[in-house]
Amino acid sequence: MSELIIGLTGGIGSGKSTITHYFQELGIEIIDADIIAREMVALNSPALKAIAQHFGDNYLQVDGQLNRRLLRSRIFANEADKCWLNKLLHPLIRTSLINKTAAAKSSYCILVAPLLIENNLLALVNRILVLDVSEATQVARTMLRDNSSVAEVKAILASQTNRAKRLAVADDVIKNDDVSLTEIKKIVLSLDKKYLALTTML
Repeated sequence: MSELIIGLTGGIGSGKSTITHYFQELGIEIIDADIIAREMVALNSPALKAIAQHFGDNYLQVDGQLNRRLLRSRIFANEADKCWLNKLLHPLIRTSLINKTAAAKSSYCILVAPLLIENNLLALVNRILVLDVSEATQVARTMLRDNSSVAEVKAILASQTNRAKRLAVADDVIKNDDVSLTEIKKIVLSLDKKYLALTTML
């Protein structure tokens, strides 16, 4: 079991995938809440069946998989639907996160959760690493990555905690607006040394 659990968080488009990739290259285990959430709604899963029953079969694609884009548009436009979905998925995701961090074998592990603060997951980690970027960067990156509209991205941003709240709970911060990949890798190497040193103190 990992002696130290680092909670990595940041809003949409903050660069979480890039950062976690570099930690993985160092042999650090990554437990990603978004990946777990996708697993929970996999084909024929109980959660996917519940979603289809609640929202309708048109929220499934022809192959039976979840139509994520359609569901995302709906829940960000309707608070009641969002609450229903959260009540279904969050307990399942939380249990899986606990089990996976407990099974991690690297000296420390990283629990990646965009909604670490919003979903009250702070108690699951020992230390918090925040990826901080401007809203303009978030909008530009997400529109390019997901082919989303400005309105869709801003709705997602509105559902996430603001920068000030993230920074208020941060133990470590990576400013990730206009940073080269080379510089990011150096920052990750520095944090890795810091975290490894902390594990010897536990």
